[in-house]
Amino acid sequence: MYLYDSFDQKVVDERVAQFREQTERYLDGKIADDEFLPLRLQNGLYIQRHAPMLRIAIPYGLLSSRQLYRLADLTEQYDKGYAHFTTRQNIQFNWPALEDVPDILAGLAEVQMHAIQTSGNCIRNTTTDQFAGVLRDEIADPRPWCELIRQWSTLHPEFAFLPRKFKIAVNASPDSDRAAVRFHDIGLELVRNETGDIGFRVFVGGGLGRTPLVGQNVRDYLPARHLLTYLDAILRVYNLNGRRDNKFKARIKILVKALGVDAFRDRVEAEWAHLKDGPGTLTEAEIERVGKHFVDPDYAELSDADAVLAEQKDAHPGFGRWLERNVTGHKKPGYAAVTLSLKKVGYAPGDCTSGQMRAAAQLADAFSLGGLRVSHEQNLILADVRQDQLFDLWEAAKQHGFATPTIGTLTDVICCPGGDYCALANAKSIPIAEAIQAQFDDLDYLFDLGDIDLNISGCMNACGHHHIGNIGILGVDKKGEEFYQVSLGGDSGLNARVGKILGPSFKADEVPAVVDKVIQVYVDHRRPDEAFIDTVDRIGIEPFKERVYAKSH
Repeated sequence: MYLYDSFDQKVVDERVAQFREQTERYLDGKIADDEFLPLRLQNGLYIQRHAPMLRIAIPYGLLSSRQLYRLADLTEQYDKGYAHFTTRQNIQFNWPALEDVPDILAGLAEVQMHAIQTSGNCIRNTTTDQFAGVLRDEIADPRPWCELIRQWSTLHPEFAFLPRKFKIAVNASPDSDRAAVRFHDIGLELVRNETGDIGFRVFVGGGLGRTPLVGQNVRDYLPARHLLTYLDAILRVYNLNGRRDNKFKARIKILVKALGVDAFRDRVEAEWAHLKDGPGTLTEAEIERVGKHFVDPDYAELSDADAVLAEQKDAHPGFGRWLERNVTGHKKPGYAAVTLSLKKVGYAPGDCTSGQMRAAAQLADAFSLGGLRVSHEQNLILADVRQDQLFDLWEAAKQHGFATPTIGTLTDVICCPGGDYCALANAKSIPIAEAIQAQFDDLDYLFDLGDIDLNISGCMNACGHHHIGNIGILGVDKKGEEFYQVSLGGDSGLNARVGKILGPSFKADEVPAVVDKVIQVYVDHRRPDEAFIDTVDRIGIEPFKERVYAKSH
């Protein structure tokens, strides 16, 4: 992973000192609320329903065990002993005291972490596939490109106060999109041209929220050396033309839709003409400098442990289920990538206690060369596990609630904090997730149902990505009461699309039964080996609507 040099460390340390002085002045009454607002947002600090919330950056989801140990210590010292992993691969402290935040940031800086640009109208954390660098299906490792974007965008003076927040994602697989790039302000797909040179297919104007839109293709092939200057051009067009009079119409997706993708592309190309081949052009030396931080670790020369794993599966059926759902193939023979589930029934999806953080860090040290990943599905990944150690890892993971064998199933719920924490939420999300998990607690049934994405958001800001869940649930406010709207058919992958709303919303206690009826329709209509999303595509949402809204006699 990328390690700070002296310049990086100085920038982060100076930012901590600046914010400490700003916070002290605010607490002394020398800075007004409206003056402190942009200062705290630039350092990841929100005011939530019950307390401040601090969002900490985990660049492109990459963590070391040392960093996770520090996060565990900080949650115990300054919070309530747990934190929340988010759908942008970051982590949030939900209960810090304002006066303690500078000390938290100082503790983070000691392990090369920060909260810079995790909030506010700026370029947020660049995200990518949680399996980046370890799967066989990649064009190339996307992490060096994410790091180049991070270094370009961090404290970029021209883009510190954009019309609205801005999100970038990078995908490296031609066969799947595990980074949802078409639902980002800018989505980048690694591609090769006819001569084998690496470049990018560029999508602009995707996003969720009040107006969910799929990103538009503005360039089929951008040579890699031009990445940053082209991003500059896009951001300049947005900064100049994006709306600032209405925050609900300020995202770049609204600009792209208003202009039309062709006119938007023309403006970007005209702006890029001033930047192309200029000082921001990436040199081979710079690409190589960053790339050296992401070389393969010192893998052992191993063979796949198929025979041993087969024996262990026969002796331990639970291990077999875990292998099927939580273990992913690896580009290196004899290795695997393992997902540690943070979706145990009875716990808020994505929440992780300080004890679990330490346990996950210990597992990373013992089984995965000291490294972890955070997925946008709010789980943790050990990316480099020897196959001959998978059984030992499974046994250890069970002790800490990490071995729930449900990754990719209906109960592997993506969920925002909702009304339990967020002041913007119309309704609670976590209790709905827990109720659905309890409704579908039969592992045999879950395995039979196969892959189903279920996403829950507590408001239209869509932090739970409800629009792109195969089943999406949105909390809405009806005259002070919490109701939930259900949609079907969303997809964040290569066939990106927004789900269709079934109809009128439901009370909280009705939601598990509604989901059950949706699943019953799927079971009744599916063809052999047909996934839920494919059945929805084939039969449409009318059969689901009829079953869900049918009046009982």
